[in-house]
Amino acid sequence: MLFYGGANPRAAVAELGLPPGDPVEAELYVDRDLRYVEGVSMPVRPVLPALTRIASRPDVTESVVVWARIANAVDDDKFDDLDRIAAELPAEGHSVPHSEGHVWTAKALVGAFVESFTELLRSDSGLNLRLITAQHSDPGEVRVNADLRKYQAHGIAWLEAAAEGGAGVILADDMGLGKTLQSIGLLVRRAGNGPHLVVCPTSLVGNWQREIARFAPQLTVHLHHGPSRSRVADPLTETDVVVTSYSIALRDLKLLRSIAFDTIVIDEAQAIKNHRSRTAGAVRDLTGRVRVALTGTPVENHLAELWSISEFVNPGLLGGQADFKRRFADPIEIGRDPVSAAVLRARIDPVVLRRMKEDVAADLPPKIEAVVACTMTDEQAGLYKEAIREAFDEGLGDGITRRGRVLKLLTRLKQICNHPAQYVGEGGGGLAERSGKLDRVTEMLTEVVDEGAKALIFTQYRQMGELLSRHLHDELGVAAPFLHGGLDQPARDRLVDEFQTVEGPAILLVSLRAGGTGLNLTGASHVVHYDRWWNPAVEDQATDRAHRIGQTRTVHVHKLVTAGSLEERVDELLARKRAIADAVVGSGEDWLGELDDSQLRKLIELDDDGGHL
Repeated sequence: MLFYGGANPRAAVAELGLPPGDPVEAELYVDRDLRYVEGVSMPVRPVLPALTRIASRPDVTESVVVWARIANAVDDDKFDDLDRIAAELPAEGHSVPHSEGHVWTAKALVGAFVESFTELLRSDSGLNLRLITAQHSDPGEVRVNADLRKYQAHGIAWLEAAAEGGAGVILADDMGLGKTLQSIGLLVRRAGNGPHLVVCPTSLVGNWQREIARFAPQLTVHLHHGPSRSRVADPLTETDVVVTSYSIALRDLKLLRSIAFDTIVIDEAQAIKNHRSRTAGAVRDLTGRVRVALTGTPVENHLAELWSISEFVNPGLLGGQADFKRRFADPIEIGRDPVSAAVLRARIDPVVLRRMKEDVAADLPPKIEAVVACTMTDEQAGLYKEAIREAFDEGLGDGITRRGRVLKLLTRLKQICNHPAQYVGEGGGGLAERSGKLDRVTEMLTEVVDEGAKALIFTQYRQMGELLSRHLHDELGVAAPFLHGGLDQPARDRLVDEFQTVEGPAILLVSLRAGGTGLNLTGASHVVHYDRWWNPAVEDQATDRAHRIGQTRTVHVHKLVTAGSLEERVDELLARKRAIADAVVGSGEDWLGELDDSQLRKLIELDDDGGHL
């Protein structure tokens, strides 16, 4: 698509909030007069979302207004309106000489516009074929300080082909395979086209800064984060890469939208899995020529999450949300329909690249997983039964009230399984011999420390993390620092850096929310899930902080469950939730709120056959 006019077309394009394009000199045939103009050329797909926003601006030309209305019609699937709108295009809006020796008519040019926008929908289109081919192509020299594995080089070639073709993409490689490195490779190849933007969770802002400095020190980085961050655009436009967090992107949306970025990379893209969230809306509103989403879990719970991420990279590719639910989500999730899954896979194959460790990194050390059943103490068993009895005596209600009360009960039971002190407070006694789980993890970590190895311990509760930190320090005589959301970014970075050194602490406690994604913690050869996050994708992400490229030892994963309790029974159900994600490229605890009293009792009541101390 060509934009021209004014003394500085590139500045005009940026002021309109359109993505940056390539400067070109083009011919126009208006009023029987052939003239040459300087303008900006860009692919149709990335420009369409930006065009839809400027139809009502009073400071744009008539042809821009009409093209914006055309973009809105395409975006709303109102293709029947296009001939009528095309008839309103003035000559300067379509009179470009065709390569076959004639001048484009308005109707023909609008048809070409639609064909270009819908190219990804046609499996045999040239763009789709180029993308599929690029997934196994050599990109040539990539100026990064790393020995690229073959699959990483192929990933960069694919990212570059998508960027050149105007297609957004989702890089969904298994966790630990180097998605960050591959995306940095793309930024290096596109350096000089304008500033790039990386949006990531707060916990990964410092990690991105370090990884760019490590792999591509020739790129300048501006960290747009913290209370002293810039309130004007100049520092952001004078750098190669801007790194910011999702929360800051939402807060500073007006500033960031004023900048025409070349490439926008969103890391841990499941952060926008809820398409109704303000964060998802803010990210979709950013202006960029190339859009890349990175995620190791394109589907955590529901296919609607895949739709939301796809809507960021390729608006409209999977249809509207209601249409996607009818055509794909319901048949696959409810009906387990293999035909619908195959159709969806074919649609996304060119623009979603997912490689698994076992397929492309056979030399990565193995990962050995084990469920460790821990026996309750009498104190735990008494509190557990009492919590269930009180909940059912009071009644759980129905509807939203019931769901809230069930989730409250589940939280209490999980806290009791962790340690009575998390549920009733520490009291005057110590922590030892009051929780089978705590005693077992203490024994395990004693062996880890004695053998000179390192371990990560994940918990979803900050209070439990603090209890563990003090207890392990007192019992084992070693430091057991705790990385959690209450720490500022420099403190988190310092904990990670220290743990990765040989002389650093042997144990690092990590809040699953604060450190379960993105971090590189290959210093650990043991991973302990002290309590269970009932979503296998979240647990896998946490495990792969250690089991990733750079790991040279076998990683032992220990998942603690309390025998005879709801933890053990839910663990048996977790494997079923992997099926949806595997079918196309899974819910938290909400489903438990839908169980009736009899079903819920069967799931949570203590099985005394498991025994207790």
